[in-house]
Amino acid sequence: MKITQYRLIFLVSLFFVLFDNYSFFENVLKVYPFEQNSYYVVSTGLFLLLFLVLFFTLLSSKFTTKPLLILTLVVSAFTSYFMNTYHIIIDDSMIRNSLQTDMAESMDLFTFKLVLYVLFLGILPSYLVYKSKIEYKSFGKELFLKLKTIVLSILLIVIILFSFSKFYTSFFRENKPLRYYTNPTYWIYSIGKYIDRTYNTQPLVLKEIGLDAKIDSNSSKRKIVIMVVGEAARADRFSLNGYNRDTNPLLKHEKLINFSNMYSCGTSTAHSVPCMFSMYDREDYNYKKGISTENVLDVINRTKKVDILWRDNNSDSKGVALRVDYEGFKSSNKFVRCEGECRDEGMLVGLDERIKNAGSKDVLIVLHQMGNHGPAYYKRYPKEFEKFKPVCKTNQIEKCTQEEVSNAYDNAILYTDYFLTKVIEFLKPYSKGNEVAMLYMSDHGESLGEGGVYLHGLPYFMAPDAQKHIGSMIWFGDSNKTDKFSRIENMKFSQDNLFHTLLGLFDIDTEVYNNKKDMFK
Repeated sequence: MKITQYRLIFLVSLFFVLFDNYSFFENVLKVYPFEQNSYYVVSTGLFLLLFLVLFFTLLSSKFTTKPLLILTLVVSAFTSYFMNTYHIIIDDSMIRNSLQTDMAESMDLFTFKLVLYVLFLGILPSYLVYKSKIEYKSFGKELFLKLKTIVLSILLIVIILFSFSKFYTSFFRENKPLRYYTNPTYWIYSIGKYIDRTYNTQPLVLKEIGLDAKIDSNSSKRKIVIMVVGEAARADRFSLNGYNRDTNPLLKHEKLINFSNMYSCGTSTAHSVPCMFSMYDREDYNYKKGISTENVLDVINRTKKVDILWRDNNSDSKGVALRVDYEGFKSSNKFVRCEGECRDEGMLVGLDERIKNAGSKDVLIVLHQMGNHGPAYYKRYPKEFEKFKPVCKTNQIEKCTQEEVSNAYDNAILYTDYFLTKVIEFLKPYSKGNEVAMLYMSDHGESLGEGGVYLHGLPYFMAPDAQKHIGSMIWFGDSNKTDKFSRIENMKFSQDNLFHTLLGLFDIDTEVYNNKKDMFK
């Protein structure tokens, strides 16, 4: 049986509305309950259907219709799964985060449920589209049908907008986030936004900053700082911050400054990590600025008096460590502990030799944790750290109880407590005759099923506090220094302060340093 390409477009568009937009209608009904808004809710479905018909018709031709529909069906099957399962939004930041995720992290997201989504929402309808026999008429008749479909779609869209004008005024102005859940329109828009923000027609020119950087210190002591970049560690799961579970049994015995009111720059690793080392504040930062401007490691490195090393047990440095020494540690031959995956504590191996070889130079070592990377929290810690039970032992965390998810997550925090204590123990011998510090700051927080939301990556303005309020602390080898700064523990800080705080720790004088943003000034 033959079919026109415009009828095929209509049927596929209808399929998208009926089967790929559960998250969209679920969120619409939260704002506009069906009993009082039945006509309005139905109109949103018709509006989306007509918009999709218009969109695909504009791009249709003998050579593009089938490939476009098949590609959109397959990608939308994936986005449907992640939106329905974890209640996330597929925006440009999430696309960047996905593209920068390595294979091991991607496999944590692979489930049988995902296979079913791709099979029934992607492959099977794509096969039907592929096998359909499209009847193409003469050029003139095809052009007429195309114009007819376009004009009719626009006319009906206008009628819907005017018929329910008050509703759509509220919908577009007061409830903008609802459109983020439309599938496939929003992820298509986000890809365009990602390309625009990532690629430039002009060659990238790296902006140098802190050209006047120099160490201005009266101290004869060598500085040794280890900064730990955490992963998905939310502040309210640290017992140091008042959590009712003892997730910090070791750190509570250390004399440190715990930043109980620290907030992230973003809600994903791909955004937060480069942003936190950037000179730009959260409001001013974007990806293009980040990749085209040097960061704080470049400024410190410019003094020629600080030996810098970045060690990574996560995916990578997200571009931060491109111009300093970098070691990726996700391979078992370099680690002491590898049980399926390599443990964060392995990053401490060989650091004594590195510090020794630095000679008289100051030392800055950045350790990028695997930390609490989800959704397979149960993989993030050795068996002996499974204190809180029962735990969710699957990457399909939506199938576990919230208690099981929380237990697995808290056990991973417990292991971070152990790892940070190991870092402190490593530094203690160096505190005699040197100025030492261990600075910990997570990249972002994590949702654990509250309100049906899991993982992270929601747009910052609508993300819950759990994705933005992060764990952070500092330990100084000098307890007098800790006493001196203890008053700042409960002050509100953010990753915007890190750039200037790191410069301050090494007594670096430069025009880009702002002592008002240095947490210790």
